[in-house]
Amino acid sequence: MGGTLTRERLKARGTTYALLPLRVFLGVTFIYAALFKFTDPHYLHGLSDPSSFAAMTQGLKDVSPIGPLLSLALKAPTAFAVVFALGELAVGIGTLVGLLGRVAALGGALLNLSLFLTVSWQTYPYFLGNDLIYLMAWLPLVLAGTPYLSLDAWLLSRRTRERA
Repeated sequence: MGGTLTRERLKARGTTYALLPLRVFLGVTFIYAALFKFTDPHYLHGLSDPSSFAAMTQGLKDVSPIGPLLSLALKAPTAFAVVFALGELAVGIGTLVGLLGRVAALGGALLNLSLFLTVSWQTYPYFLGNDLIYLMAWLPLVLAGTPYLSLDAWLLSRRTRERA
């Protein structure tokens, strides 16, 4: 009987914290992606640098289903590139510390959707492109939020204590 109780507690604890590894992975990955962009000497260069955001976006606009939006981004490519990287940083930090978890996860999903519709769009077969799997990985966090080991949980418990 004692073993069953322990197994049931472990099972409940495992269920409670099941999304934590995904949250840590996505949070760290997005922080790393943003920092990588900001430290990449080519990322913010113009069209003359083939490794720049501007050159990659220019090359994708004619083959992407969101090509018109990419044309808009090319009107101010440096600003758009900075905003994209800042978005990744905000999503990564929000996800990792669990602050506005659902909002951060939705932001991550939207960033990966945009990457899927541009960078990975012509990958065949589709499952070889990594942006679609990242998009799908965000969805459980969009649905569940960050209810454990998070600033969201701490703020909720604090509000609950203040009301009591």
